[in-house]
Formats: sequence, C-alpha cells, structure tokens
Amino acid sequence: MNYGLTDIFTLLGALSLFLYGMKVMSDALMALAGNRMRNILATTTSNRFFAVITGFIITAIIQSSSATTLMVISFTNAGLLTLTESIGVIMGANIGTTVTAWLISILGFKVKMSALALPLLGFGFLLSLSKKANRQHWGYFTIGFCLLFIGLQFLQDSVPDIRNNPEALAFLSEYTSKGFLSVLLFLLFGTILTLVVQSSSATMALTLLMCFEGWIPFDMAAAMVLGQNVGTTITANIAALVANYQAKRAAIAHLLFNLLGVIWGLILFYPILHAMEWLMLQMGEDSPFLATATIPVALSLFHTCFNIANTLMLIGFVDWIREIVEKVVPVVADKATEIDEPHFLSESSLKFPQTAIKALFDESLRLLETTAYQAIAHGLHVHRKDLESGKKLKHILKSPDTIPLDLDRLYDTKIKTIYSCILSYATRLQSQFTLEQEKIEIIRNILIADRMLVQVVKQMNSLHDNIEHYMASDNLSIRREYNILRRHILKIIRSIHHIATAEQAETHIEKQALQKLKAEELDVLLSGRLDKLVLEGEISNDMATSLMNDSAAALRISQKLVDITTLLYTPEDALSKQIDEHSELEALEPVAVESATPDEKTPKQPPAEPAGV
Repeated sequence: MNYGLTDIFTLLGALSLFLYGMKVMSDALMALAGNRMRNILATTTSNRFFAVITGFIITAIIQSSSATTLMVISFTNAGLLTLTESIGVIMGANIGTTVTAWLISILGFKVKMSALALPLLGFGFLLSLSKKANRQHWGYFTIGFCLLFIGLQFLQDSVPDIRNNPEALAFLSEYTSKGFLSVLLFLLFGTILTLVVQSSSATMALTLLMCFEGWIPFDMAAAMVLGQNVGTTITANIAALVANYQAKRAAIAHLLFNLLGVIWGLILFYPILHAMEWLMLQMGEDSPFLATATIPVALSLFHTCFNIANTLMLIGFVDWIREIVEKVVPVVADKATEIDEPHFLSESSLKFPQTAIKALFDESLRLLETTAYQAIAHGLHVHRKDLESGKKLKHILKSPDTIPLDLDRLYDTKIKTIYSCILSYATRLQSQFTLEQEKIEIIRNILIADRMLVQVVKQMNSLHDNIEHYMASDNLSIRREYNILRRHILKIIRSIHHIATAEQAETHIEKQALQKLKAEELDVLLSGRLDKLVLEGEISNDMATSLMNDSAAALRISQKLVDITTLLYTPEDALSKQIDEHSELEALEPVAVESATPDEKTPKQPPAEPAGV
C-alpha cells in the first residue's frame, strides 16, 4: 500500500476541515446563546449539584468543553464563581462533552450525513446572508455543522485502506499486544494527540474513526479516551497562566479531577470494558471486542458512563479537592506599590460583560473598603484596628492620639489612579458590548458611587485638620461638638465593615438609612445649637465659624457614605429609589482626574449618565 506525503496532507486537511466546522458551529452557538449561558453560569452554581448540571447543559449546547472551561476560568478570575462552584461546573462539562461523541457515532457512522451536508450547507449559506443577526448565527451554525460531517467523511476517505492492506497494521500490533503496558501507551497517545489538536472532540472523532476502520481494538481506544480526559485539561491550564491565583486553582482542580478519574479508571479498566460489552449485548448489538462496527457506539457509551461515574464518585470530595489545590496554589500577596494599581480591571475580565461588570464592582468595593475606609478613619484620628474591634465608640473617642495624614498625597497615590482606571474601563465595557438596560443601570450606579467616594475623601481634608486642632483645645464644648461629628461618621464606616463581612447585608443597610436621617442633626446652624453655643459664650467666634463649616461637611459626608454603600452593595436597584435627588446631582459634579499613565487618557465625558437626571 502506497501512502505518500500527499495522502498525509490530505488527511491533515480533512482533520482541519473537521476542526474548523466544530469551531464555526461552537462560535455560532456562543453568539446565539452565549450571553444567556454566561448568565446561567454566573447565577445558578451556588449548589454543587446545580453547578454540575449547569456545566453539563452549557457544554452540551455549545458543543465545546474547552469553551465552558475557559468561561469558568474567566469567571473564577473575576470572582463570579468560587473555587467550589467552578469545580462543580467542570465536572458537568466533562459529562457534557460526551454528547459530541454520540453525535459523531450515530450521525457520522450510522447515518450518512455527507449526503445531506451539501444541501444543508447551501441553506446555511442563505441564512448567513440575512440582515438579521439571529438568522446569520443560525446560518453559521448550519454551515459549521455541515463542515464537521463533511470533514469527518473526508477523514474516512483519506485514511489508509487497512481492510485491503492488513500488513499496514503490523506496526500497531506491536503496541496492542503488550498487555497493560499497551493500555498506558495508548493513554499517553490520547493525551498527546489532544494536546496537539487542542480539541478533545477532534481526538474523539479520530479515535472513533480508527476503531471503525479497524486500526485499533476496543480496549486501546478506551485507553485513548482516558488520555483525552487528561489532555483536555491543558487548555484550561494554559489560559490560567496569565490569570490570578483563583483561576489557577480552578485549572489545577480540573487537572486533579480528571487525573483521579483516570487512576481509578485504570485500576478497574477491564471490568469496566466488560460491563460495556454486557450493555451492548443487552442492547442487541455485537460485542465491541469482536465487531469493529459496534465499537463507536460502545466507545461513546464508555466515555459517557466513565465521566458520569467519575463525577458521582468525586462530587462528595469537592471540598477535599479544593483544599488540595489551595495548598498547591497559595494566595499571592499583593505587591506594595507607591502608586496603587487596579486589582480586578484586567483584560481577561473584559472578555464577557458579566465578568467586566463584576470587575468594576469589585474594584469599586476595594476602593471603598480599603483606601477610602482608611482615609476616613484616619481623617477622624481613629485607627482602623480600633474601629473594627469590639470597643465602644465612646471609649475610642477618649483617646488623645492624633494620626498624621496627608490626604492630598493619599489621593494622588491611592485613589486618583484607580478612579481614572474605573472610568476608562467602564467606557471600554460599554463600547465593546451591547448591554441590556439593567446592566447599564448597574454600571451607572457604580460610577456615581465612585464619584461620590472621591468627593468624600476630598471633603475629609479640612475636617481632619480642624479635628486635630480642636481636640487639643482646653475648651470642653468644642471638643464635645467635634466628637459628635466624629461619632456619627464612625458609626457609618463601622457599619460598612459589618456589611463587607456579613452574609446578609440588608439589615446593616437599613440601619445606615436611619443614620442618614439622623445626620441632618449634625449641622449646628440648622439645628440651632450654634446660636446657643455662641450666645452662652461656650465657644469663640472663630470656633463657631469652623464648627459651622465642618458640621455641614460632616452632614454631606455621612449622607454620601450611606448612598455609596447602598449603590455598591445593591447596584442592581434603581438609582432613584435609593438616593435623593440632591445627593444624585451633587454626585455628578465634575471631579478632576488625571490619567494613570501617559498612554491612558481619561474620557472627556462620563461613560454613563444616571437615570432620571
């Protein structure tokens, strides 16, 4: 049998056509249902069993376990999925990928799809010319589906004619008759082949074809399937190389889960194969050990049963898997930098609108809970550790300590850069995707909260200096008045810490709403306390002027902090229902922000305007 270089390239071309058809079909399905799939993935994985079902459904629909796994890596990187949830989704994706094998086994070998492929291809092409995007995607799906089976037919036609030239099998027979060593060799072959073609579906198609053509027996094909389960994890690990430690953990968990499955699969290898043979006989089919025509269905059955059994065996050990990968991939401590940099606004998060919005949300929360929180606490001359302890505020306020703080420098190094990056990132997000009104509203609320936060930090400047000045005064009245201002703001930022660490934040947000109402009593001019203090000679005129301005600033700071907390912890709520018109308009006052880097320019206009203004 002559099988030259031209034949080899023909075989590679047929494989390329199969892979291209798979890609076109998968991309079209992602365009049709991808956003819905991502929404499902982000919201229905809280329970490990739901996570498995979600992973199965998504992979079965989009026909790509790699696409599902890459989504999982991106979502874990953005914090939309926990490590436990991501492990469950990956387990489900392993089951979902077996659907491809059934499609190929039934439609590729049992039914001659190539006869229908060309007419369907023409129909798909006509659909792709439609001006409606939905019809275009259905057209591309049909084209990809047809190319997949045309490629499979070319593969069948371009492989060597083994039936009429059995001597070509001589080299393979040397590797199929070495007992369990042969199983390990073909497992390694399946792993390497999957690494090379970067598609377990393509490797499965080649394996099924090799069985159908009589190249390899059923047991060696099953060993290749086990190898594919290992090889397919490499794609996720490559994607996780540039991601954070959480995404790396998810990728390692994928590898560990599949490796554990391969280990017990090898231990019970032959009993499992005989169980598959028994099932085939019960279905009225011939034994896959004797008839090559039945191997594709038997192999698909093995693939499905193995992945389902592996999931059922290991789903109870998800926490154990999580603990192992947490030890293998430790938490990466953030590097201390003079100029703060975004932690969540990564390029990988911009792949999907869900991860991008989550990145905006997380970066804004980080700005509130770390830098701004510290600036406000220190601005009131209170150490963060004291505020987060169980000490009562009246005891904390008795401390005579003052905290030196350069708020202008803190703003320049820790806040301005982050705020500028948030604005730029939001602009890119809204220009890159066509977003639903609900998501646009969430982005608006986050941006308004960030702008108000910047204003609060700026307003703390004069308050910090006057507190330091008057807390050292011998005048008990002025010290008491400034402690009233400090106590009220401290109550609000202490509740922010409680909200950040509590599972149910609603109660604390409701308490903050009460603090917003009480904040109106802070203004000594509106409450009439200022006249009383001056008339009774308790404070001087200079003290009265400072107190009047600082009490008004404390009122604004308190109200804005409540509004910021409401917007950032409930960003999906309508803005008009949560903050009053005055605060909303004040939040839209321009804030001067310079670019983080010379190459990154702040947008001339805000990326979104708030609803109702």
